[in-house]
Amino acid sequence: MDQQNNRLKAFTVLLKASQTVQDASKKDHVKQGLNPTEFAVLELLYHKGDQPIQAIGKRILIASSSITYVVDKLVEKNLVQRSACPTDRRVTYAVITEEGKNLMDNIFPLHVKKIEEIFSVLTDEEVINLIDSLKKVGLNARNQ
Repeated sequence: MDQQNNRLKAFTVLLKASQTVQDASKKDHVKQGLNPTEFAVLELLYHKGDQPIQAIGKRILIASSSITYVVDKLVEKNLVQRSACPTDRRVTYAVITEEGKNLMDNIFPLHVKKIEEIFSVLTDEEVINLIDSLKKVGLNARNQ
């Protein structure tokens, strides 16, 4: 196969693998009544603490227009609450609730286990090489 065909194949394999990994991960979230975006917001708040709602989209790579809807759904489920910024009326924070923390305490270890299972076909060195290679491709794509 020539160089151009290898690059096209790499692109296709990357997209298919990414979708398959996301689908495998999504199955576990759905069991908990969460879609992948809700899980991503909860995971961010669980690990990084309170976040300005306006900044969440950039952190988890979804459109900022979708964040309000996702936060609304998490508020309805009593997993997140909104909190006004005391110093800037324009800013509202998303805050994980105790119920949200308890849920993540239970499901995050299962998520980690699933990810470990998915990547178990690779050696530690292969994982590091994959990370490095994907970073290179991602940075190059961003600079295009």
